[in-house]
Amino acid sequence: MVAGVTGLSEYQERAGHELAGAGSQRWALGVEYDGRGLLGWQRQKDGPSVQGHLEAALGFVANHSVELTCAGRTDAGVHATAQVVHFDTPSRRDTHAWVLGANSRLPDGIAVTWARPVADDFHARFGAFGRRYRYVIANRAVRPALEAGRVSWWRRPLDASRMHDAGQVFVGEHDFTSLRAAACQAKSAVRQVHSLAVVRRGAHVVLDIHANAFLHHMVRNIAGVLLAVGDGRAEVDWPVKVLAARDRRASGITAPAGGLYFVHVDYPGEFELPITSGPVFDGVPGNGAV
Repeated sequence: MVAGVTGLSEYQERAGHELAGAGSQRWALGVEYDGRGLLGWQRQKDGPSVQGHLEAALGFVANHSVELTCAGRTDAGVHATAQVVHFDTPSRRDTHAWVLGANSRLPDGIAVTWARPVADDFHARFGAFGRRYRYVIANRAVRPALEAGRVSWWRRPLDASRMHDAGQVFVGEHDFTSLRAAACQAKSAVRQVHSLAVVRRGAHVVLDIHANAFLHHMVRNIAGVLLAVGDGRAEVDWPVKVLAARDRRASGITAPAGGLYFVHVDYPGEFELPITSGPVFDGVPGNGAV
């Protein structure tokens, strides 16, 4: 779980003093959110977003407008247990002020979980060398009510072992053109997947994937391919053909957003950020920091 917000390390205190002397201080924050009812991470003109709510709340605490950079943008309806953001401010506040002050201004579905002063070379996005997502599927005949919007739902029986075996083709460095959204703006479709695991937890099937970075809809498209393998509509070797095609039309469905969680970000140890581990289905192989 998330480390407490009290007690700065020697590194963090030094970073804070150095930045204070420069007139501005960079802060890193941990954020969790329920994506239901939000238009994703990025600020939107036509509806609520995580970034919009957070910038308004932190701006109130800082007493000036705040612009946030995040570790990874999430789509509408996608959740996060370990999003990381950074911002710069000349305002002097302690960790409690940023955490408690921001949370007092945020809706129930968004919360700042920790805050740390960091050196000015820390970057929430470009400083991250790994990210982990978890996709949770309720595999039962009747749609879930209490978990609606928090998990995906698949009524046909799924073979998690078959999905796991088929998914190993995605591990390693590959061109994931077949597994990204048509609107994806990344210049390169090459990504390095460090691990992929699919396990059954009672009535739920959980996909856990760790990579250096992800393309738009990449995890949800991988989930869509593995669902077809898991329910028997596709052979175990179909993902090999999908990957080799380098064509989105050769792939399967984009699995629903509600089952997806952003659960971990990897940063160099020198920044001494709290190690976070998503509370969603703990015990899945590969959970937590690497």
